[in-house]
Amino acid sequence: MRSTLTSFMKMSDMANTHTRSLEVTVISGEDLRINDRPIKNNAFVTVKADSRGSSSLQDSTKPDARSESYPYWDEKLHVDLPAGSRHVVVEVCRRSSAAGDQLVGTAWIPVSDFVGDYTPENYLHFLSYRLRDAKGLRNGIINISVRVVTSSYGGTASPSSLPSEPKFGMPVEREKNGGTVTGVPVWYTKPWKS
Repeated sequence: MRSTLTSFMKMSDMANTHTRSLEVTVISGEDLRINDRPIKNNAFVTVKADSRGSSSLQDSTKPDARSESYPYWDEKLHVDLPAGSRHVVVEVCRRSSAAGDQLVGTAWIPVSDFVGDYTPENYLHFLSYRLRDAKGLRNGIINISVRVVTSSYGGTASPSSLPSEPKFGMPVEREKNGGTVTGVPVWYTKPWKS
C-alpha cells in the first residue's frame, strides 16, 4: 500500500510540473470597436496563459497600422502553458499616444479546445472566438491558430519512461506475416457483370 501511495505521489508531482509550449498565430480580427465606434488603427493582440497564482509570460503582436476595425496580423507568438492552466487569454487592445493602451476585448480560450483530445500534440487548430469588452458585451471576433509544439516534464522520472508522440503504423511482427488492411468503399457507376 505504501509503495502504491509513493508512486502515485511521484506521478502527481510529475503531472504538476508538466509544461507545454504553444505556437499561437494571431491571424485577424473582425468588427473591433471602442465605445461602439469602429477602431481606426493600431490594434494589437497579447496572448498569455491563465496560470493560477504564478506569473505568466505573455507575447504580443505589433500594432496593425492600416486595417481599421478588421485588422490583419498573421504573426506567430510563443507562450508557455504551465501545468494546471485552464485557459489561454487573448486580449485585443488599441494603442494611442493620448490615451495609452485601451482594451478592445478579451477571449478566454479553454485549453481543452486544443489539448487532450485525439489529435497529436503538433496538430494545427484553427479557431475563432467572440471577444468581450470590459463590460462583458460582445465586441468583435479574433481568428487564431494554435499548435502545441513541445512538451517537457520535470521530476524524477526518466524521459524514456514518459509518454512520447503517438506511433502510427503496424508492429514489426505483423509486417512479416500479413497485417491489417484499411479499405475505402468505392461505388461503381456501371452495374457489375458476373
